[in-house]
Amino acid sequence: MSAMTNTLPGSGTFARGVHPPERKGLSGPKAIEVLPTPKQVAIPLLQHTGAPCEPAVKPRDAVALGQVIGTSQAFISAPVHASVAGVAQMGSVATLPNGRHVKTVPIKAEGAQLEGEALLVDVFGGDWPTQGLHTHEPKAIAQAVRDAGIVGLGGAAFPTSVKFARNEAKPVDVLLVNGCECEPYLTADYRLMMEYPAPIVTGALLAAHAAGAKRVVIAIEDNKRDAAEKVRAAAGGTHVEVAVLHTKYPMGGERQTILAALKREVPTGGLPLDVGVVVINVGTAAAVARAVLRGKPLTHRVVSVTGAGVREPKNLLVPVGVSYGELIDFCGGLTDDAARIVAGGPMMGFTLADLSTPVTKGTSGVTVLTRDDVRRAEQTNCVRCGRCVDVCPLRLVPTKMAMAAKFRDWELAKRYHLQACCECGCCGYACPASIPLVQLIRLGKAQIPKE
Repeated sequence: MSAMTNTLPGSGTFARGVHPPERKGLSGPKAIEVLPTPKQVAIPLLQHTGAPCEPAVKPRDAVALGQVIGTSQAFISAPVHASVAGVAQMGSVATLPNGRHVKTVPIKAEGAQLEGEALLVDVFGGDWPTQGLHTHEPKAIAQAVRDAGIVGLGGAAFPTSVKFARNEAKPVDVLLVNGCECEPYLTADYRLMMEYPAPIVTGALLAAHAAGAKRVVIAIEDNKRDAAEKVRAAAGGTHVEVAVLHTKYPMGGERQTILAALKREVPTGGLPLDVGVVVINVGTAAAVARAVLRGKPLTHRVVSVTGAGVREPKNLLVPVGVSYGELIDFCGGLTDDAARIVAGGPMMGFTLADLSTPVTKGTSGVTVLTRDDVRRAEQTNCVRCGRCVDVCPLRLVPTKMAMAAKFRDWELAKRYHLQACCECGCCGYACPASIPLVQLIRLGKAQIPKE
């Protein structure tokens, strides 16, 4: 297979970035398993970018799998649904990995549940047509996606229906499906492409029709050539193109994927829409197909449980709202030298302080690191070496932004485009002084509006 399809203008890569150890062999070979139905889930009413939902059920109400339990009328929002059948409990509050406190609707599982192989078939199995999809009205597709509560499953959790809202001033000509999954360790998207490529292709075609895009490109890094072949085979007979890009972190960032595949550069502070592109994740595409063709909401997602600190790394199909602790227990528990549990991957993830924290729609994995993994040099002063600048894929100056945040110099922070940082972690990875650059930048982003 060539590094790129010859019909795409991009070079297959982007400037800067880093090459951290991939370590995907821990969970990559493991087929998706279904987590047994937990006794209780706690479903956050805010697990997406935008406005939080308000409860649509009361304590002691009986709820069915897929029933709406939280709604919002805001444009940028997404409803939430019951991921198990059971009885709603008294509302509570959970602290998400990013430190945000959110209201939850706990549901105690009761009665018959859809689980095991039947759940896998219901979510990903069966026939997925690729012809005749143009009969679905674009607005109807967007509404079905909104009603299903679909958000970006790559981690950003932006409401997908909003991306399908057409803007006459900024027409879209390319729908780009991101299957790069560049974060070390994580393999949820890889397993989905390997085992269930058909709903990804169908969802991509539906999404392109909704957004008004004539071209559909699925981008995959070249460390997943077997997955690219599976997707290419599933796309046979359609106009979907598969772009195999060079493996580099953060290739999964939408700006980097667009540049590498399409040779279009999203302006600083801009959006893919500014260059005529809509980007969705492969998992999101599969969820779109299920919502539009089968009327099913987003209640489950694939999560990688991986790292040398967990006894049996796996890829699991899990209900939204299950605790991280239950995922780890199902994978054999922690090893004796486990030292840090990260929600997500080690580059962009957040350290977990409480294993009762619930999984959200945006949870792509949980990585358990050992003492050897987290051992690092003691933090020293910045030596102005410029390595953070050399690796920043957005051509920012991370040390300036971090120091501006540390000393609360908001004018300087704005001058260096603090809000444009994608928090990929390349700067912190390359910093010889071990300065927590990303953490300082995140702190600054949170504080600027308060000033």
